[in-house]
Amino acid sequence: METQWLSEEEQQMWRGYLDSTRLLMRALDRQLAADSAINLSDFEILALLSEAPQQRMRMNELADITVTTRSGVTRAVKRLIDAGWVQQVKCDEDKRGLFAELTEAGAEKLRTAAPGHVKAVRTNLFDLLSPREVELFTHSYGQIRDNLLSNP
Repeated sequence: METQWLSEEEQQMWRGYLDSTRLLMRALDRQLAADSAINLSDFEILALLSEAPQQRMRMNELADITVTTRSGVTRAVKRLIDAGWVQQVKCDEDKRGLFAELTEAGAEKLRTAAPGHVKAVRTNLFDLLSPREVELFTHSYGQIRDNLLSNP
């Protein structure tokens, strides 16, 4: 089978996507570290827990939704436990299962870190796009996500 190489336009889009994604994640991580002494992946876990029913999620579900290995999410949750922002709670239905649960200190950390994070997301992403571009990106990234989730 012959390789279908990327066109010049496709190559530019691909490289632009890779560069902008890496640079955006680095900018958001730096902002959170400088302003709130938390990294982006830990912030994401706190945000996900804050939105979950009873502010808790099973560890395997947390790994799946953050697209992280189970050992990676275990290490992240351990850091958050050590900081006092998360606690682990045994699952009543499955005695071997564990929940990661947001603590009040974790909720407070999220409340204080979120405004600066949102400002950085706006400054580095949404302020640069028109409403139509946001709509197109939403549609395109939704298609990409759905395809990748259905074809692991």
